[in-house]
Amino acid sequence: MDLLALLIGVAIGFAIGAWERFRLKNRLRPLLTALPDTSDVANSLSLTSLVRREIFYLSEQYQQAESELTLWKSLLDQAPISYLWVDGENHLLQCNEACRNLLQIDRWQAGQLRLLLELVRSYELDQLIGQSRLEQTSQIKEWAFYPIPSTGESPNQSLTTKSLMLRAYSLVLPQQQVVVFLENLQPIVDLSLQRDRAFSDLTHELRTPLTGIALIAETLHGRLQGTERKWLEQLLQEVDRLKNFVENCLDLTQISEKSNQFLRCESVNIQELILSSWQRLEPLAQEKQVILNYQSEDSEPILINADRDRLMQVFLNLFDNSLKYSPAQGIVSVTVKPKQGLLQIQIIDQGSGFNLTDLPHIFDRLYRGDPSRTRQGFSQYRQGSGLGLAIAKEIIQAHGGSIQAENDPQTGGACLTLSFSLQLENSSL
Repeated sequence: MDLLALLIGVAIGFAIGAWERFRLKNRLRPLLTALPDTSDVANSLSLTSLVRREIFYLSEQYQQAESELTLWKSLLDQAPISYLWVDGENHLLQCNEACRNLLQIDRWQAGQLRLLLELVRSYELDQLIGQSRLEQTSQIKEWAFYPIPSTGESPNQSLTTKSLMLRAYSLVLPQQQVVVFLENLQPIVDLSLQRDRAFSDLTHELRTPLTGIALIAETLHGRLQGTERKWLEQLLQEVDRLKNFVENCLDLTQISEKSNQFLRCESVNIQELILSSWQRLEPLAQEKQVILNYQSEDSEPILINADRDRLMQVFLNLFDNSLKYSPAQGIVSVTVKPKQGLLQIQIIDQGSGFNLTDLPHIFDRLYRGDPSRTRQGFSQYRQGSGLGLAIAKEIIQAHGGSIQAENDPQTGGACLTLSFSLQLENSSL
């Protein structure tokens, strides 16, 4: 009896063990899915063999992933564009060699836990990262970066360190991490400055021979008759046009480089200035039967501290453009809005507006835009030199203001928005 009970117990134990192994195998089978053929061989292999082959396969996959990760890290480290990666507390996690050279990060090694602000003293970069994390969206920012002198340099060397114009693109990652890609715009800025200097030198050189040509033509004017005199008059008109172009170029250079010396500021009544500018162009307006619709949210005089003659030059240019592109019997609307220490002026015409491809460039020097914007039926208006809006922008910026261009959603015409600071003594504040 004892032997029989023992055999029955052993049999029951083996049965329970086999059942548990069968249940365990069925429970593990859905988990062993790394290999595509697991379901085909699951019944023919033992549980130990299945787990062993799965672990071996996953180990191979892990090594391959590690190899690919190392390759990508190497590629990013050698990439010409700079990037850096910070965690949710702004600790620098990664940055490539290009970023180290650009931002002069020489006190950090991979694996160190250092705050980015300790390594790169840039309020704008810190603000970009914070704004990206707060809004959970990618951001773009441009600013002038002044590198910290490298280790071993004297403090006096930092005073002569050249600034770099940077453009940064941020990307928000999980767990509040942020990646920032940096682009060095300084070569473009330097090239633009060289172009402007060459352009300025060229205009200076043109002034003298143009003056000589004008004097000779004026001397000959009284001695010629008939067809020859008409040709000479046409020559004088073209010389005057070239002289105006040269003067505009020189004005643009002076405003850009010596704005403080260029402006003679005083208290200016902006309403009176706008109306006076329009009156000077009244003959052109009457020819096309275009009227001015002036609106102001303040009945009291609005004063700004500005150079009256230069602002007059701005409004004459903007009104001239509006008249050129306005249809016959059209309306040019001017709205003046003083608000919270700022003055906003909008000039809207009823033309076809700006070409969308032109909008980013209309304030660039010598940019004339798409020829299709020249209205049919208004070919008598000669195209400008491409400097008018550039000069207007420089004058406005020299006053501490700004100008923006867009198409008005109601009229479809061009809409130019000017912003200035109001005088503290202005009665409308």
